Amino acid sequence: MIKNFNKDRYPRLYGKRILFVCRETYSKPLWFLARDLKETNEVAAFYIMSSESTYNKCYYNEHTIFEWRENLPDVKLYDVGDICDEFVEGFRRSKDPTDHEYLEMLEREYTHYKVLGLQLMASQENTRHYHYRKYWPITSDEENKYWLELNYKKVMRVLDDFRPDVILDTDNAELQRTVLSEVAYKRGIPYATIEYGKYGFYKYPSFQNSFGIDPYFRRIYEDSLALSADDMSEEYAYIKDFREKSSIMNKEFAGTVTSQYERGRLFDSMKIMLGKWNYFWDQDHTAHNAKRKKLSGMLYAPTKPYLKYYLDVERIKRKLLVKNDYFEEPVEGERYVYMPLHLIPESSVFVKASFYVDEMNLIEQVSKSLPVGWKLYVKEHQAMLGERDLDFYKKAAELPNVRVVQINHYKDPKPWITKAEGVVTITGTAAYEAALLGKKSIIFGEVPFSLIEGITRVSSFEDLPRLIREFGEVDNIHSAAAYIHAIKSAGEEVKLFYLMDEAEEIFAGRREESEEFDRELEKLLDFYEKGLENYDKWKAGS
Repeated sequence: MIKNFNKDRYPRLYGKRILFVCRETYSKPLWFLARDLKETNEVAAFYIMSSESTYNKCYYNEHTIFEWRENLPDVKLYDVGDICDEFVEGFRRSKDPTDHEYLEMLEREYTHYKVLGLQLMASQENTRHYHYRKYWPITSDEENKYWLELNYKKVMRVLDDFRPDVILDTDNAELQRTVLSEVAYKRGIPYATIEYGKYGFYKYPSFQNSFGIDPYFRRIYEDSLALSADDMSEEYAYIKDFREKSSIMNKEFAGTVTSQYERGRLFDSMKIMLGKWNYFWDQDHTAHNAKRKKLSGMLYAPTKPYLKYYLDVERIKRKLLVKNDYFEEPVEGERYVYMPLHLIPESSVFVKASFYVDEMNLIEQVSKSLPVGWKLYVKEHQAMLGERDLDFYKKAAELPNVRVVQINHYKDPKPWITKAEGVVTITGTAAYEAALLGKKSIIFGEVPFSLIEGITRVSSFEDLPRLIREFGEVDNIHSAAAYIHAIKSAGEEVKLFYLMDEAEEIFAGRREESEEFDRELEKLLDFYEKGLENYDKWKAGS
């Protein structure tokens, strides 16, 4: 229970109408905020995931939407179940049930951040042609357009009915969030979600669904840039220490797949697949959701392809974590550009850099831009092992100046970066790490840390040869310190993954709500309050 919630401390979150946006695991900490805030606020929640909204109670949704339905009955709850049924029924009536005049209106009125085609990129449901998760079908233009229409109508009905003063969220993936950001902007409703600053556990609130750089944050960075080195002595010390460390991986990744470089036991892979089998048996048969899955492959991923896909993932992952025919060792002393790949699909690419999701195309463009004698070292993302088609690595390795390097040759990103001429990534953390190490990098999407001197966002492939030739060391410690100072000024240390994991333990009855958990919840509340305060100052022009 949050003990220090009062009007003086949280003036922007007291006596308000607050709408929480919820999806799967990311919704669990919000349940506790709603429980505590409903005493002094009007609170509602909007569940945006098709399967989560419509499935009968099972392991998948028992501690998400059903926690709200059963244990917070006085909190108004919205979901997308009605438009899921409307979607299915629409295609029973017509091959193209879309109201095209309505979509034309949306294109005129609700494309402040993104055009409609880019808005659809926010969900893996509608983007199978761009990723490898074969359990999702490739959707038609008619399906995508009709689903877009239904979601706009749903979002507008929710906002018309609840009339929120503020919208709070913890993630940026899925079409509904992209739609919400457009409608909220049009209506002047602050919609705060989490932006990852890459500095420790710090995160700051974004009011444009983590797309681009929020103007208020840009201003805080510019104010920080005007400070002296003495004013930012802590930040300077942090960067100098960072450059001396042998390991630089962000502590937030500790214990996650991103920090795992060794092949586990075969028994562990078997346990994972047994867990998935039990999970889907519970979902399809115990809870009787199998029939609904047959209504629409776009809305409800089928079970058999899912299990087959992840069985292949476990098998291929084991193969790639040891010496194999797809990855090669780096060559000592060779001049190279470092290009770490992304988890595809993930919002850091599909939401933040929608034009650049084709990583093979990017590899080709970078490889042809390299100076003679340089190589491009392409390294897979640990979390992507087994998910990407193996033919991808073969095709990349066919390029004469490309090496697809062994993922666990080093157990930390630092040696890959320090030995490279520079870094190329779509929006990845490697560019931030390179900047703190005083190395230049190129990115394709606009992200907060691209403000740091030495990180250059590409606007044309034709710029690549020049930018790569300019790779090397950069004296950017003041700029990097200003960025960290801005992150600390705008955000809070929010241990979101701890909150999600701990909430699950509490819901499952395996753990009591602790003082530490409540303190972290309070930090999440501080995060939103600080963000709203900065947002108000920016809107007021002060």
